[in-house]
Amino acid sequence: MAYVPVPKDLTKVKTKVAFNLTKRQLICFTGGALIGVPLFFLLRGPVGSSAAAMCMMLVMLPFFMLAMYEKHGQPLEKIVGNIIRVTVIRPKQRPYKTNNFYAALERQANLDEEVYDIVHGNQKLAAPAVRKNRGKSCAAGQDQEKTVPRRQKAD
Repeated sequence: MAYVPVPKDLTKVKTKVAFNLTKRQLICFTGGALIGVPLFFLLRGPVGSSAAAMCMMLVMLPFFMLAMYEKHGQPLEKIVGNIIRVTVIRPKQRPYKTNNFYAALERQANLDEEVYDIVHGNQKLAAPAVRKNRGKSCAAGQDQEKTVPRRQKAD
């Protein structure tokens, strides 16, 4: 009875098209051959056969790498794109910034109070309170007294 190995992780199994190569590998090797072989024949006369062969290999190497190299399931172009994004495009220092939910709720409550006072006729009290508290922060430890009376909750 013949023994056939079956891989445990079937996500790594790739469909072979021809010559036991995937479609991606066939396209990359064909592209490399279309550029490398004519280059060899063009350079063989002026620079010699060994130098032309070296040039052909150097030109075809990126196509070979694109076809064969894969790390953690990602092809080479995605890996290179991630490296460029991290080292060149994004800033080197990324400060940690948080959006304090409770500070946002406090700002919204202050705005709601101001709107309530403006709507219900306390315009004299609402505008100076806004001018007085503009630019102050809770973290600075400055006076946080309100001149606008709080509205009473209905029981």
